Parts: sequence; structure tokens; C-alpha cells
Amino acid sequence: MFDIQKRLGDLKEEFAKIWQQLDIDMRLFEMSTLEEEVAVPEIWNNPEEARLKTTKLANLHDELDEWLLLKTQLEDISGLIELSADDEGLLAEINEQITAMDEKYQKLRLGLRFTGRFDHNDAILRITSGAGGTEAMDWAGMLERMYLRFAERNNIEAKILERTAGEEAGIKTVVMEMNGRDAYGRLKSEHGTHRLVRLSPFNADHLRQTSFAGVEVLPAIRDDSEVKIDPKDLRIDTYHSGGHGGQSVNTTNSAIRITHIPTNTVVAIQNERSQLQNKEKAMEILRGKLQQMMDEQNAESVNELRTGESASWGQQIRNYVLHPYKLVKDTRTKYEETDADAVLDGNIEGFIDAYLDYNLKGQTFGE
Repeated sequence: MFDIQKRLGDLKEEFAKIWQQLDIDMRLFEMSTLEEEVAVPEIWNNPEEARLKTTKLANLHDELDEWLLLKTQLEDISGLIELSADDEGLLAEINEQITAMDEKYQKLRLGLRFTGRFDHNDAILRITSGAGGTEAMDWAGMLERMYLRFAERNNIEAKILERTAGEEAGIKTVVMEMNGRDAYGRLKSEHGTHRLVRLSPFNADHLRQTSFAGVEVLPAIRDDSEVKIDPKDLRIDTYHSGGHGGQSVNTTNSAIRITHIPTNTVVAIQNERSQLQNKEKAMEILRGKLQQMMDEQNAESVNELRTGESASWGQQIRNYVLHPYKLVKDTRTKYEETDADAVLDGNIEGFIDAYLDYNLKGQTFGE
């Protein structure tokens, strides 16, 4: 019985600590306030405001209802232990319940790391080779495979929107749409410059080579009310779709290039079947780019970005060393893996978890 009480006591202590750390009481107060606001019929006089508040309320319920249920279960089982002191069969059953509650707690703790406004959205992931010719393009191709394997392992649908292959190996650039639960929340950790150190397979002397590739991760924002863009600030151009394909090449002006004039942010899409589909996809990516710029510059609206610059790769975030030893290390969280081959085969969950835990602690990169 002592072991059961200790297990329960440890779980309750950890539960209370993370409850306070995540400020769940304040989030519950926010949920209660929203429930009162959406219950007022007049809120629907402003449909956009009503929609935003009801969506936020639904998300809060999704995040917090299970926490409330688990809290109640922990309180109820404490009293049950005292009543079952002499019943070994019931104590064994209680022990199993504590194990189940611990598993539920660990799952909930991880889920609540996705607290960003767009963490539950799908993601747009763009990989661009850095300077260095074939070496860099091959490295970008390795990263493309890594993310495709990660998507396959995690039930995320990866769709190639744009892809330009390298002349000899790898890719110059690729744009992928990642559709799945919390796709942006999980993949936002990958935004930045990725550095590879290895013996070059592209020269006879096999010299040690350092290559760079940029990974840009954006939230897929399909609702134009989420990021308001003045149509007068856009220049929309149409052109012929390019690429290989002989007679199958699209001969209509279906490709779309959209330029946000104030920030000189350009998005081009030619992969969809129609001009309308390409325009919708380009606007979705543009909203993600502008939202990311707003976050980086602490701007409250797109209008405040008129003197801003287009979002870039950002800082170097990870080193992949394949020679003279094997090590993959994140420069922000200091998390590392010695099985570099497994990482390049899509096993990046450890890096994602470390990044989310790092943010959960409220730390700031660069400190």
C-alpha cells in the first residue's frame, strides 16, 4: 500500500507543478469568460468576432477538459486507497488505474506544449540549398528525404507544391505542404539554417566539406480573416507553367506569382491544376510568411511591416557532423543524437520534443 501511495503522491506532485507552470487556472478563467461572452446573442452582430471567440473557446475545451477530468480522478482515487487498505485485489486494480492516469498525464503534458496561435495548423515547409553548388544541393536533397520520412513516420501527409532538382544531385529548392495533427506546432522547430560537415562524395580527394541549407517553416493559414492583407498591396502575375514534361506541360497561364509590394515578399505556385487553385495556395503561403514576419518584428498588423524585410532562414539551428565522428546537435537546446543516420532517416522527434520543452520553460534563444 505504501508503494501505491508514493506513486500517487509523486504523480499528484508533478501534476500540480505542471498545472502551475502552464498557468492552467488562468486558462480556465479565460475559458469561463469566453463561455459567458459567446452566450450573449449580441455577439453575433459581429460574425467575425463571434467566429474567432467560438473557435478559441473550442480549442481551450480541447486542451483543458481532459486536464479537469484527470484532476478529478486523482482526487477521487486518493480517498479510495484509504478505503481499500486491506483489499489486495482492489489495491492492485488501483495500481493499474494510477499507471493509466500517469500515461494520460504524460500525453496531456506533451499536448499542451502546442499553445501557439497556429500550432494546430498544417505547415508549409520550404528547403533551399545554400551556396556551394552540387554539395549544397545534395544536402538540401538529404533534408527533403529526412522530412518526408518524418512525415511518413508520424501520419502526416506530405504534398510537393514546387520542386527544382539540382543539375547533378539533390535539389535547388522544394516546397512541401504538411497536412496532419499539430503539423506546424511540431515542425516549427525546424525553421532556420542547417549545417552539414562530411567527406565530400563529389570530388576525387574526398575532402572534408561544409554545406548549408535553409529550412523555412510557415503555418498554413487558409482563412483570410486570420491575416488581413489589403488587396491594393498585392501585384498578381500569371505565366506559363514550366518544367519538364514535353506535351504534358500545361500550356495555359495557370502559374501564379503574388508580390506583397510593401515588404517585397514574393510567392509563386504552378503545381496546382488551375489558376484559381494556384492563387489560393499562393495566398495561403503569403499569409504564413507575413504572419511569421509579424511574429519576428512584434507587429500587430501587416500594415506595420511596410518597412520590414521578407522572412529569411533565420539563425543556424543545427549541426549534422558525419566526419570525423557522427553527431547531430541543436545549437539552441543543446540536444544531440549520435545516430546521425537515424536522424537523417526521419528520426527527429527528439529534437522536436527538446525544442518544445525548451519553449515551455519560457527561455529565449540566444541567452
